[in-house]
Amino acid sequence: MSDTDKTEVLFYHLEHHPLERVLPSLLERTLERGWKAVVQSGSAERLEALDLTLWTYSDESFLPHGTARDGDPARQPIYLTTSDETPNGAGVRFLVDGAEASAFEGFVRIVCLFDGRDPDATAKARSQWKAARDAGCAVTYWRQSENGRWEKQG
Repeated sequence: MSDTDKTEVLFYHLEHHPLERVLPSLLERTLERGWKAVVQSGSAERLEALDLTLWTYSDESFLPHGTARDGDPARQPIYLTTSDETPNGAGVRFLVDGAEASAFEGFVRIVCLFDGRDPDATAKARSQWKAARDAGCAVTYWRQSENGRWEKQG
């Protein structure tokens, strides 16, 4: 990534489908583009649940991923963590369950998924939006329609 490239920060406002349904499809698209990903969760308990979800979300497939306990994090296409580490050299960071970016540089894309029905999550997302904009990132906001499609707002 050159100095002139800006990290794109996308905010996904979850309203009609839960994170466990949305995250796998976004991770599939990330891998299809040839990018590695880091999923940063706000809690160890949620990280455990997401770990299981990525193995079992579909009868036809799974998403290759690992955590620190699995070893060899540099080889993981998707690395799950509760910290700001990026041992797999990921180009995309997903922030879930209140996780916050400590920095915006070094990524092609940062994706913040937040529960729009939770006032604390919404407030935290607004704070991250401001921080990303102030850092000079290209920021976009996506809202989930009732049919589950994502619509870019504003």
